[in-house]
Amino acid sequence: MGADATAPEAAGGLAARLRQHEARPLLRLITCGSVDDGKSTLIGRLLYETGRVPEDQLAALRADSRRHGTQGGRIDYALLLDGLSAEREQGITIDVAYRYFDTERRKFIVADCPGHEQYTRNMATGASTADLAVVLVDARKGLLPQTRRHSYIVSLLGIGHVVLAVNKMDLVGYDQATFEAIATGYRALAAQLGIPHVQAIPLSALEGDNLLARSPNTPWYDGPALLEHLESVEAGGAADAGPRRLPVQGVNRPHQDFRGFAGTIAAGSVAPGDEVVVLPSGRRSRVAAVLGPDGPLPRARAGQAVTLTLADEIDVGRGDALAAAGDPPQVADQFAAHVLWMGEAPLLPGRPYWLKIGTRTVAASISEIKHRVDVDTQERLAAKRLELNEVGYCNLALEAPVAFAPYRENRTLGGFILIDRQSHDTVGAGTLDFALRRASNVHWQHLDVDRAARARLKGQVPKVVWFTGLSGAGKSTLANLVDRRLHAMGYHTFVLDGDNVRHGLNRDLGFTDEDRVENIRRVAEVARLMTDAGLIVLVSFISPFRAERRMARERFAPGEFIEVFVDVPLEVAEARDAKGLYRKARAGLIPNFTGISSPYEPPERPELHLDATAPPEALVEQVLAALDLDGHGGVTPPA
Repeated sequence: MGADATAPEAAGGLAARLRQHEARPLLRLITCGSVDDGKSTLIGRLLYETGRVPEDQLAALRADSRRHGTQGGRIDYALLLDGLSAEREQGITIDVAYRYFDTERRKFIVADCPGHEQYTRNMATGASTADLAVVLVDARKGLLPQTRRHSYIVSLLGIGHVVLAVNKMDLVGYDQATFEAIATGYRALAAQLGIPHVQAIPLSALEGDNLLARSPNTPWYDGPALLEHLESVEAGGAADAGPRRLPVQGVNRPHQDFRGFAGTIAAGSVAPGDEVVVLPSGRRSRVAAVLGPDGPLPRARAGQAVTLTLADEIDVGRGDALAAAGDPPQVADQFAAHVLWMGEAPLLPGRPYWLKIGTRTVAASISEIKHRVDVDTQERLAAKRLELNEVGYCNLALEAPVAFAPYRENRTLGGFILIDRQSHDTVGAGTLDFALRRASNVHWQHLDVDRAARARLKGQVPKVVWFTGLSGAGKSTLANLVDRRLHAMGYHTFVLDGDNVRHGLNRDLGFTDEDRVENIRRVAEVARLMTDAGLIVLVSFISPFRAERRMARERFAPGEFIEVFVDVPLEVAEARDAKGLYRKARAGLIPNFTGISSPYEPPERPELHLDATAPPEALVEQVLAALDLDGHGGVTPPA
């Protein structure tokens, strides 16, 4: 009977220990610094010393140390993190390596971030969810440009706690003056960047000095050991005190009698009876129930994944935010923001991207780059584009309003990523600073005479025929011939020609990639206004980039935009060039010339692909057929 009684007691004790384990606070941290500062060694040694390396992995580590290690016959702790074969061969960290370990007081998720400048985007990925940063500095080298670069990104991403780990103190004889000089210089940098909490610790990751306990080799240091500081630092948790915010991840409707809204609480807490507002719609209700994984909860707090049911049947969907009705976040569609560019191709103002913030995804573009930030010196520099790993302060325009909070107040509602609309790659990450004032006071005005009424008066269906192709392909000639035919048939048309528009509306634009993007954005907006007036608009522009042609197409309803690729071999276009532009471009006299020193991206699926070496009248007939003047296009000749 005694044995029978022991089993429940043991089970109860195990359950209690599991609850205690789950209740321990979690700290997310990153390690960053310059190449070979010892980041991987530091974290590998922490894992080893806290007993979080299984025996089979230890055996593999010893074998790998003999094969790849840099410490002779000793264990090379860095190999616990440098998982990629390329990293082991080069002795550097390329990817972000995430590891988990715990102690009796705390759980940790640590990201070992790359030190090379070209992997700045990887470092930012690791920093985006961190509560604390361990910035390593080689005691022999002091503060380096990468130290400043990483510290700037730490500041940009709102990490308020930094451990300055002055590593390899054994290689400078544990000299106090060396440590103090580095610590003083870094505190000045942190003050400049607005990092409020810095703890400087002299270390030797290889020898274990001041890693788990105070080292006798640094009797002049009276601060905490690294692990002691990590276990006790009060980082994170600020979102708990704020007003409730829950971005809706999805609508949970297993049957017709239940409709719940699932998501992770981004700030504050929520309980049954709380009044909430749905944003951006502004509809209000009260929380009927808060459901966790195991059933109803009396209250849930920031970081918990829950499903809420509401007292009223109101429209709520993925991407909306449920917020405290008495203290809701702002809603806007234009922002000032910091952007870290992660794409191989440059960021160009006006180019369309997808922006994901919280659970919401909307079309967006950078309307203006106010300045680029030199992340090594924090100097503000003029810029018209952002290249890989560059940071800029930008104006951001969204196609629809979103609920947001400045990033310094809430990471979930203030941080965003930019996604390439063609490849779906993440090409940028950023933080919202504040809403631009005009975002809240510029509204669509109702017009009593709408586009349908204007089109009926003209007896036609508005359309845009977008001619694209190389210079000399015959776009303008073809557009004029089509315009003449349509005019003779009684249709109301207008031609927007690239050369003509550059004499007026776009006279301030050159031919750089950035200016070409803005050129097409403006023309697309003018063409849309003209279709609102009921016109058939013929647009003749080189428009070399697919992204901008796609942006133009998206300004129009399905069926209204006809892309016509006027295709001609480059040698034929050069032979037709009466202005001698190709000859000058090949001589280097005209920079950024499409087809020579600037690329042309042919349409992938145009409505009409014309062989521009055919007779012009035959090409006109093909364009008129694509317009479907008498058929299913619904365009009827005016009376």
